[in-house]
Amino acid sequence: MHKWWARRPGCLFRAITLYSLLDENTTLDDVEVYEPGENKTLGSNGLSKEDLINAIGDVSMDDPESLWDFYPKDIRIKNKKILDPFMGGGTSLVEASRFGVDSVGVDLNPVAWFVTKKELDAGQTDVAELEAAFEEVKEDVADDILQYYQTPCPNGDHDADVMYNFWVMELDCVSCGHTVPLFKDYRVAKGRFENDDKYNVLCPDCGTVTLVEDWQEESECNECGNEWNPKEGNVTRGGYYNCPDCGQKESIIDGIADQGKPDTRLYAVEYYCEDCDQQGRRKSEHKGYKKAGAADKAIFEEAKREWETRTDLHEYVPDEAIPEGAITAASSISGNDVFRYGYERWEEMFNERQLLSFSKLLKRISTLQSQAAQEYLLLAFTDALRTNTMMVSYDTAYNKIGDFFRTNTFDPATYPVENNVWGTKFGRGTFTSSWDMVKRGVEYANAPTDRYVNNGESVETDEFAQPIGLNSEVYQDDMRNITAEDEFDAVITDPPYYDNIIYSEVADYFYVWQKILLEEEYPGFDLDKTPRAESIVTNPYLDKTAEDFEHEMGQALEVINRALKDDGTLAFTYHHSDEESWGELLESLCNNDFEVTATYPINSDLMKFIGGEAVSFDIVIVARPTEERTPISWRRLRIEILNRLEEIQESLEEHRDLSEGDIGVVEMGACFSEYSKHHGEVRRSGDIMTAKEAVQEIYGIIQDNALGEQDIFLALQRNRSPSYNDFNKLLRRSEASEEEMREKALFRMEGNDFIIGDWRDQKRQAYVQDKVTGENGDLTVLDKAHFLRYRYEEDKSTKEYLERWNTDDLQELCEGLAEATGDETYLNMLGVHNTNWDEFTDE
Repeated sequence: MHKWWARRPGCLFRAITLYSLLDENTTLDDVEVYEPGENKTLGSNGLSKEDLINAIGDVSMDDPESLWDFYPKDIRIKNKKILDPFMGGGTSLVEASRFGVDSVGVDLNPVAWFVTKKELDAGQTDVAELEAAFEEVKEDVADDILQYYQTPCPNGDHDADVMYNFWVMELDCVSCGHTVPLFKDYRVAKGRFENDDKYNVLCPDCGTVTLVEDWQEESECNECGNEWNPKEGNVTRGGYYNCPDCGQKESIIDGIADQGKPDTRLYAVEYYCEDCDQQGRRKSEHKGYKKAGAADKAIFEEAKREWETRTDLHEYVPDEAIPEGAITAASSISGNDVFRYGYERWEEMFNERQLLSFSKLLKRISTLQSQAAQEYLLLAFTDALRTNTMMVSYDTAYNKIGDFFRTNTFDPATYPVENNVWGTKFGRGTFTSSWDMVKRGVEYANAPTDRYVNNGESVETDEFAQPIGLNSEVYQDDMRNITAEDEFDAVITDPPYYDNIIYSEVADYFYVWQKILLEEEYPGFDLDKTPRAESIVTNPYLDKTAEDFEHEMGQALEVINRALKDDGTLAFTYHHSDEESWGELLESLCNNDFEVTATYPINSDLMKFIGGEAVSFDIVIVARPTEERTPISWRRLRIEILNRLEEIQESLEEHRDLSEGDIGVVEMGACFSEYSKHHGEVRRSGDIMTAKEAVQEIYGIIQDNALGEQDIFLALQRNRSPSYNDFNKLLRRSEASEEEMREKALFRMEGNDFIIGDWRDQKRQAYVQDKVTGENGDLTVLDKAHFLRYRYEEDKSTKEYLERWNTDDLQELCEGLAEATGDETYLNMLGVHNTNWDEFTDE
């Protein structure tokens, strides 16, 4: 119903909610199951409450599908309550309300609060009342706006509707004074209909929009015969413009600094002619592109004069200055800088015709008697701002206007396109098309449906009986002010991620318009901009660093843990970029007493998770409160992780057709789960490993996923009666060689008996002694450990060897040997005294 950034699909949050709130403790009294449709009968499709309870019991990581049969059913879950402390666009709350659960949402940003509030209010809103209000506004202002979006039809003595006006910034040459249009190239739009193999381009000599075969090759204007290459404009890479008269090259930014904000020139129009359409003319005649003529320029000047004289309308446009920030000014996040392009105030992002149209529209909306109607029309109004500004360009390959927030920054367009504010039969992002979207949202909220795939076909259910938004509360506040304790069954959210999007700055674009009508209605709309410093996000403009983000996310997780019930679930989406951010996330979770229990890949563009290549994907992370941490050595944890990975791979290969990236995500979840059971108690070489160090190691394990020689030996030592079959299973997922391990006397067969070659074994000790006395440089750490253990037991000095060999590697291995065998002597021989030996060995 309105733009918000980084929204997740509703189906994702519906699935998360379904699987999070139904568990082994769910009883027949806790749920109701209805078949969507007019009758709303319980279990009419053969799936009853009893079936649901059985399905919950059957769900497992290996086979999660049983509960999926209930995804498209009208399920009500009783006595459950969820929290979304970073609700953003409110998708989680909308989906939770469909299950009838109580929900609470919090967001610091007032735009997010307003958008989510209206989404949740929609289920209790009268669509007919909204339609009547829209018709009132249409009757009063539509023609008044549309009169300025007319153009002479090229096919006769009548006017056509303007879909888009094409403009270009211009600067003077610093050398000769020639006015230079800032075109990178002369494309206008791809050809359509019978000309779909051609391109519409602008002739720089006569200004005609002409069709050419290839816009990247030498072409000829069909009007004046000029020959030129449309690919070669006046703007070159690096932000320079070149004078076509004298050849002078100058920086655009420097030119603007000297001359002020660039002038803009109207050069082309895309039109639609209803008269020609009704006459049966070809599509390429009643809808196309043409040169902007004198009449087009005169009608703009007329609109400009009205705007300048209608001072009664100026209170309906923002009067705030654009705040400097990480994405309005050039920074490490954004290379764009609106100030260097001459923009200082929000209203300067619009031309006079747009300001006139929007002010008339907003003034009329403000006079509506119904507050609800005002607010829903305001939603449509501000969402239409994305494509109704002089900051957007035209998508020439797809013949449509672009979206201002395509890059989630403020990116000035050197040849912007002006939309038809009210809208005509064709066109994207007009006020009427935004209104249609909002109205459809309200209709859906009154009687939601769902879509799913059945036998390869998309199916839409009948209407659900329960509207959206019941039992929902939303607050505009810093989530760290939440005081709830042991209240929520689940926290389901999409938290902020570093500097991925500076929500406060991008939301200001909508906020300054919304506050015109909302300033007196709601707290939070009485400032010049949305909150900055309190936002949990890195922001170089405010000197908010990654360390600040980690600290503040830690505060947030502490609040979340306190608000959750002891058996509650935290489920959130996360965008992964590198192992460092994973380590910081894992450390924050574990430091705030959460244990990661699973991760799941979600829709994204995955790259391979193998071979050390870069990976970028989104995932769902599931975590649960815990206070128990078990001491363990890294070597033992590594083996447990490898064993878990083997189980996962066997399961996924049997039940799933997944990419390597998908499998990598699931494997990471398992690894993190294993680590989080022991956070703060994982020892390596006598030191406690940090989560970041563990993540770095886990990355290597997943990418390599192979046991080494020492891993195999430790696993065999842990097995009190290992067999050759056990050894062979370990070898199958190992980089070790059976032949080499036999040669090193690490094992041997005596008849049918499998013998491990430990420090006491004569053949093993003979091999090691020979290596040491021969000063052979390929001694392994395991060789050294066995040699030292033998000398220690024989009361022979080990000092010279300990001084010569790396004791860190030895200590790490000996910790593993001590754990595997339950023999503390491996530590004593190194002079390591473990004060937590009982916990360390789980004895």
